[in-house]
Amino acid sequence: MASNVPQATILIVDDAPENLTVLAGVLGGQHHIKVATSGAKALRICEADPLPDLVLLDVMMPVMDGIEVCRRLKDDPRTRDIPVIFVTAMSESQDEAHGLQVGAVDYITKPISPAVVQQRVRLHLELKRARQSLERLGRHYQSYISEQVVSGIRRGDVTNAIASRRRPISVLFSDIVGFTEQTERMQPGAMTELLNGYFDAMSEVVARHQGTLDKFIGDACMVFFGDPQSHGVENDAVACVQTALEMHKRIEELQDGWRAMSGGVPLQVRIGIASGPCTVGNFGSARQLTYTVLGTTVNLASRLEGRAEPDTVLIAEETWQLVHRHFTCEPQPPAWVKGIARPLTTFRVIAQLPSPGPA
Repeated sequence: MASNVPQATILIVDDAPENLTVLAGVLGGQHHIKVATSGAKALRICEADPLPDLVLLDVMMPVMDGIEVCRRLKDDPRTRDIPVIFVTAMSESQDEAHGLQVGAVDYITKPISPAVVQQRVRLHLELKRARQSLERLGRHYQSYISEQVVSGIRRGDVTNAIASRRRPISVLFSDIVGFTEQTERMQPGAMTELLNGYFDAMSEVVARHQGTLDKFIGDACMVFFGDPQSHGVENDAVACVQTALEMHKRIEELQDGWRAMSGGVPLQVRIGIASGPCTVGNFGSARQLTYTVLGTTVNLASRLEGRAEPDTVLIAEETWQLVHRHFTCEPQPPAWVKGIARPLTTFRVIAQLPSPGPA
């Protein structure tokens, strides 16, 4: 029965030429075959491109046995994902357990059954291709999801259930000053390149401080700290403000390229930060969920961003109470913002204070 698995490259390693001949005969009509008569030669073949898709490996070989070959393959980042199947006359259960322990995916005893060899090889090639397909899919979708959310999903902290909870959160909103007007004078391709380069730089800063990048809204971005991973309310707020200051430093580094592509217009960004209780979780339907935060704190951070002067960070009083020991801040005149029934005390962040030295 013909196999529908695409041809793969199989490396057969055995110090006995007759065994190589038998295995090559069993698999040669379905796959590309390479052979090695020693462990050292097998490793040299695996160091060259293209890598074999699977290795059939004898255990009892002189100088370097199959166990050592497998161990070295699994220790090398380039070759650790190559499936290794031991093919050996060592048939004791402890021998098989040892082989699997060093990283082999399967264990076939001699004398071999051709049907068993073909079936096991086909199975592990299919598993490898399925795993590679899932990894490619994961990398594709990871581009659309915050790194912190991806990590949370892997840890099981972010489930696929439609659920929410109240958490203390620090929220950051940033916005490019006058970007809408700038885009009217730019070609779509140039605008896309400019904006994507800016968001790439900002995303790197957010990831470095372990923030959750919630969304991009036009030329604005929303980031929050405190879920799915929290380092404590104060530390989350400090990380949020540190992120804002570092974003402005990165913006300075982007200025020359930005001016060149925007016709001399500088890159200026306003940032607003608020801290307080939020509803955080997965919102949506069974078909599509959005992991985000909702509440007055989110609205306040957005309002403060709109009131901030270009190239400044404006924080709410609740955030200042959490971070004032870590940053120099200037109080601002009381501010009225939409949706808030009282004048707000706000602070402009100037710089981070030096860390206290050892006692």
